[in-house]
Amino acid sequence: MNWLYCIVLCVIVLAVCYVIFNYVRIKKMKEGTQEMAELAGIIRSGANQFIETEYKTIAIVVAALALIFTLFIEKLSGVTFLMGSLVSSGACVLGMKSATYANVRTANRARETRSIGETVKVALAGGSISGLSVQALGMLGLVIILLIWGNEANLTAGKDSSGLLLGLACNGTTMRITTYSLGCSIVAMFNRVAGGNYTKAADISSDILAKIRHDLPEDDSRVPNTIADFIGDNVNDIAGNCSDLLESFVATMAASILIGVTLHTGKTITPETLKATMIFPIILAGGGLVGCLLGLLFANIKKMGDNPSRELNIATWLSAGLTLVIGFFASMFMFKNVTLYEDFRIGWVSPWVSALLGVLSGVAIGSITEYYTSTDFKPTRILAEMATEGEAFVVTKGDAIGSKSVLLPVLLIAISLFVSGKLCGTYGIAISALGMLSFVGTTVSIDAFGPIADNAGGLAESCHLPADIRVITDKLDAVGNTTAAIGKGFAIGSAAFATVSLIVAYVGNFMADGAEPVLNMASFVVVAGGILGGALVEFFSAILTDNTIDSAKLMADEGDKLLSIPGVLEGKVRPDYNKMIDTAAKEALRKMLFPSILALVIPLVGGFLFGVEFVGGLLVGATIVAIPRAIFMGNSGGAFDNAKKYIESGAIKGHGKGTAAHKAAVTGDTIGDTRKDVVGVALDIFIKSMSTVANTLGTVMKQFTLFR
Repeated sequence: MNWLYCIVLCVIVLAVCYVIFNYVRIKKMKEGTQEMAELAGIIRSGANQFIETEYKTIAIVVAALALIFTLFIEKLSGVTFLMGSLVSSGACVLGMKSATYANVRTANRARETRSIGETVKVALAGGSISGLSVQALGMLGLVIILLIWGNEANLTAGKDSSGLLLGLACNGTTMRITTYSLGCSIVAMFNRVAGGNYTKAADISSDILAKIRHDLPEDDSRVPNTIADFIGDNVNDIAGNCSDLLESFVATMAASILIGVTLHTGKTITPETLKATMIFPIILAGGGLVGCLLGLLFANIKKMGDNPSRELNIATWLSAGLTLVIGFFASMFMFKNVTLYEDFRIGWVSPWVSALLGVLSGVAIGSITEYYTSTDFKPTRILAEMATEGEAFVVTKGDAIGSKSVLLPVLLIAISLFVSGKLCGTYGIAISALGMLSFVGTTVSIDAFGPIADNAGGLAESCHLPADIRVITDKLDAVGNTTAAIGKGFAIGSAAFATVSLIVAYVGNFMADGAEPVLNMASFVVVAGGILGGALVEFFSAILTDNTIDSAKLMADEGDKLLSIPGVLEGKVRPDYNKMIDTAAKEALRKMLFPSILALVIPLVGGFLFGVEFVGGLLVGATIVAIPRAIFMGNSGGAFDNAKKYIESGAIKGHGKGTAAHKAAVTGDTIGDTRKDVVGVALDIFIKSMSTVANTLGTVMKQFTLFR
């Protein structure tokens, strides 16, 4: 069956070639005026500087963990851990760099053509580099591991591998798969925590200085925090999002394979069926990559009008549809002629139906998110109207919108998990998660379009381009806000599916051979873990919020000092952008280590002290609390943001920019910034990282438990 892996490898190479083509094409485009090129250079330099500094810390942590894995766990697992870290880093750095080139070129295309349709294509081309890199590079490492070690003999050889120094028995191949996933997870956690602190501290401090303290335009270049905010859009909304969804994508593929191995070990499926369960996730993901390439190609060729949302949605639906068509034939090819797992209730089509449920759930969650956060719909418009009554009304109504928005996505997730499990067993749950992520290349591409368009609008204002250009970039920014909100909903939904599939794989891993993977929720050990898991989610959220607000206050005060320099407010002297950029970077990097390490240490300490069942409860409790919490944070924050933009557009007569209603909406937006771009997006990585650590070291924890 290696020839199937080779076909998928060819698709990956094709996607990488398309990424390189777009990257070169964007770099060849003109940057515009001298002022535009200068500001874009500052943004690019600041983003590169932050990433380089951040990765010096990440490299130390990754190297230390890789050495521990090699010496004490499994001799080659350190190598695969490094592979996971490298592909995740590669995707987010490539995505960020392309965004810092695409932002100014998007603004310049608007300046040259005065066409929304032509401008959209530049931003989307930049976003497609991020999206296709996520899917192609995430698959690349796993396919290489499976080509080298993924034969049936290695996967079912038993616990015959150990580290170079410590003879701790484990299955070498499954350990290499889980450490590859863990490498992706480590990078994602660092990127989300550090990037979130950077961008939102800069954004909040910029809003405070410009809109509240000095009555200046939002993206005025006189405010030094504005440039740091532009940089933050790239290091969090691009780099952080890339590593986040790459980690989810890899985790679901890994969980699918691990569940197949567990079923075979328990004598539930035959060796031929094991091969099918291993290869099907890779073919489904490869088919998804083909769908993404064609969907994005459609968006690139299709002539777009003044409302590009329709074409962007069609690109998503096309990618999802092609993924399902390829997945259907893959399911028939892989499972029609093998002895089926007894939980395949509707025969060989069972895995495909599970994937279908995941795809439909992803699209539906995106639509629900759009309804609650877009200015095209009632909730956000009502929130904007509430701003005329003051801050208290804005905050209270925004919280209510966020809370209401939780029920339907969670209901969809619950139904999809239930039906997938009923039709296809535990394997179906993992495949449902993968179905949602199988066309992640397109969803990340369209999501990345948002911050690129946002940066383009900021550059247009900062560089004093004509008002009609700003109208174009504002339109793109509004579309980008919606695509970004949908992307956050998609990330949270996929995290829920991915975490559940990882928990199922984890429970199956520590059960006795042949036993059904069941976690006894009536056990006091499991309940104790569950209660603690829920509390840790709140603690983690509080740490991130505190860190961001403290940094924002420091940066606002520092910005005030820079604005007080003679000539800055008059526009005669440029503020010291580098000083503000350095402040943002130092604060973000100083505060990223503790919350990032927390997700890795908690399951380890819990497992070694109280055992694998306690950790199982910990994972379940954290997941149950984190999913609705993350949806609430993301949607309330998105509604706050777009309500402010709705007022700024002049939609509410007599309550435009600078009015009391606008300032009330700015307060709501400031609250929402930390929610949607720091806490909400980090919670999904928090639960995925804990689950990945538990899967990686479950065997070790089972052998060394202090209080049995």
